[in-house]
Amino acid sequence: MRAIMIMFDTLSRKFLSTYGGDTSLTPNFKRLENRCTVFDNFYSGSLPCMPARRELHTGRYNFMHRGWGPLEPFDHSVIEQLKENGIYTHLVTDHSHYFEDGGATYHNRYHTWEGFRGQEGDRWQPQAKAVKINENPLNKEGISVVQHYANRTKMMKEADMPSVKTMAAGLEFLDFHKDRDNWFLQIECFDPHEPFFVPEIYRQFCNCIDEKDAFYWPPYTPLSADMTEEQISNLRKEYCALIHMCDHYLGKILDTMDRYHMWEDTMLIVNTDHGFLLGERGLLGKNYMPMYDEIAHIPFFIYDPRNKDAKGRRKALAQTIDIAPTLAEFFGISMGDTDGCSLTPVIKEDKIIHDGILYGVHGGHTQFFDGKYILMKAPNEENAPLINLTLMPTNMRGFYGEAMLKQGELQQGSRFTNQVPVMKYFEKRQKVEDQYGDLIFDMEQDPEQKNKIDDENLKKRLCKKMEQKMESVFAPEEEFIRLGLRCSI
Repeated sequence: MRAIMIMFDTLSRKFLSTYGGDTSLTPNFKRLENRCTVFDNFYSGSLPCMPARRELHTGRYNFMHRGWGPLEPFDHSVIEQLKENGIYTHLVTDHSHYFEDGGATYHNRYHTWEGFRGQEGDRWQPQAKAVKINENPLNKEGISVVQHYANRTKMMKEADMPSVKTMAAGLEFLDFHKDRDNWFLQIECFDPHEPFFVPEIYRQFCNCIDEKDAFYWPPYTPLSADMTEEQISNLRKEYCALIHMCDHYLGKILDTMDRYHMWEDTMLIVNTDHGFLLGERGLLGKNYMPMYDEIAHIPFFIYDPRNKDAKGRRKALAQTIDIAPTLAEFFGISMGDTDGCSLTPVIKEDKIIHDGILYGVHGGHTQFFDGKYILMKAPNEENAPLINLTLMPTNMRGFYGEAMLKQGELQQGSRFTNQVPVMKYFEKRQKVEDQYGDLIFDMEQDPEQKNKIDDENLKKRLCKKMEQKMESVFAPEEEFIRLGLRCSI
């Protein structure tokens, strides 16, 4: 048995031809659609980047127990379990967060891995090399921007770009392993994550403006009053150009699968961690707002060689937590206790595997979706108690502060920690969700989430469902209180 997972970062579904986007922009995603089972109701679980990857490894929600961080010593990783059961595992990636404090335990679960430097604010080239070539004041500012311009001094042609190197390394693996069995390959591209830095040939295809004037790196903020529709249109063109490049290299993977007849025995998964807001709802970015569909409702494609004729669309709810148990089932190994389920019943007959799902960002709104209604539950006024349960007290780049470390408490093990004792750290975070409050949308009648529902009885019913779902995945008691679902610990 063999499996390939091609994972993009920040791939918004509505820009793909499969989900209503321009076919000329993504012809290879259209080609993929004709080969695969396509999921219409696939959602993120824990956002953003590393929380999603923890779910991918463990099949369990992350966001209710801790924020951004590494794989924990007590976690059961499907990648490690594949390795222990004789399945060769290899990762190629340009996702620099794997190699920072907040992600440094994921890549070592694979037999081998290859990483490529230079994406976004990857602390790679000396910052004194930076030469800013864009003066558009709308673009993000800060040290990561300076680092980006320093890194670009090593990317003078398309072949130098990290995502291109990543795809080339994946193709090299497939060439060498075409006649070998029992392997899993993860090809993970940071693109089309911002900044939307892309070679000119793809920018010309999308009619982008001169690069020195481009709006290509949006800050995570509401739109300013003086931002024009033309500026937002130009931003979306930059994003589309990067998606067009991703589509081009996806086509090379599909060509290789065709050439070596891999469709006979090789599973293919194409996925992402989350989407992005590009001016929709008057917002840019992710994380600080409720997880609207533009962010959490994501594309998902899977080809299972055991079910070659199972093509077409599937409506059943599914999430990132379902990928680990699907891989385990495909390779015939035991995954153990997970929040997710194998996707095989959905692939075969669109069978319901979840009667409700949860998703969100640690410390933000928590979303519950039962297939008809989405409840976006805001935290209480203090956004407290907000806890992190961890043996790896790190943020993205760096450790927890000394004050936070000093107030840590050792806790008894639980199902989430596989019964291993764990530290509990209380986190203070400024509340930023006041302007939104609790939101309810009817996804059957209002799939674009334009008209919120004000119905206290419906809200009570959905809150009860949310409580039950949180209980079933052993969410910490503090999280019920933070969301106003319970009154005391």
